[in-house]
Amino acid sequence: MRLQGKVVLITGGAGGIGRGMALAMAKEGAKLVIVDVNAETGKATEAELQEITEALFIEADLMDRASLPRLVDQTIERFGQLNVLVNNAHASRQHSFMETTEDDLNLSFGTGFYPTFLLMQAAYPHLKKTEGTVINFASGAGIAGNIHQAAYAAAKEAIRGITRVAANEWGVDNINCNLISPIANSPGVQQWKEAQPEAYATMVEKIPLRRLGELEEDIGRVAVFLASDDASYMTGQTLMVDGGAIQLR
Repeated sequence: MRLQGKVVLITGGAGGIGRGMALAMAKEGAKLVIVDVNAETGKATEAELQEITEALFIEADLMDRASLPRLVDQTIERFGQLNVLVNNAHASRQHSFMETTEDDLNLSFGTGFYPTFLLMQAAYPHLKKTEGTVINFASGAGIAGNIHQAAYAAAKEAIRGITRVAANEWGVDNINCNLISPIANSPGVQQWKEAQPEAYATMVEKIPLRRLGELEEDIGRVAVFLASDDASYMTGQTLMVDGGAIQLR
């Protein structure tokens, strides 16, 4: 029970990678607060988690910046502390560089970068008390510069930048700030596999481990590690949980 007694807040926690991390952390003893815009899946995931641990679902639109501090407040009201903030939620559209619009940028930054930044600010006083952890999400789209992902790549690299800044500023408070850059077997990827099986097979062939990461067993377990005391001497790092697709130097 590596996370026994810890309280974790996860955005986008009702499905995909967010749900996988929530399940992995719950099984290690954490209490969970999951935030999602989808009430139906949020309540279903909350019920699933409550069979394992204490859990709370909060329905929220992360584009509503003024409401973001309230997510932290509700976590403190329910559980009295916050140990781990996981900024996982992000929405974007894929277009070529020249076809990317200001609306595309606003969507990517509005659901990804700004909620990450503002929730980190709101969570800081509580993470300082618990000597807690921030887990943010990077992407190979930004690191490698994937085509047709200008808006997504820009927001993800901006998140990497502020995570490193916070790691340097908050190290004195014993707050760890790291990133996960995953390739995951998400529902969206499964839909893409069904629609374009040849493109999917080509993508998998380029991954050294020849498979996509499982949501709970692969991505979730790395999140457990970063949230645990085992990662207490790591900060400012990007962990490539992508089967070796990108090998940083």
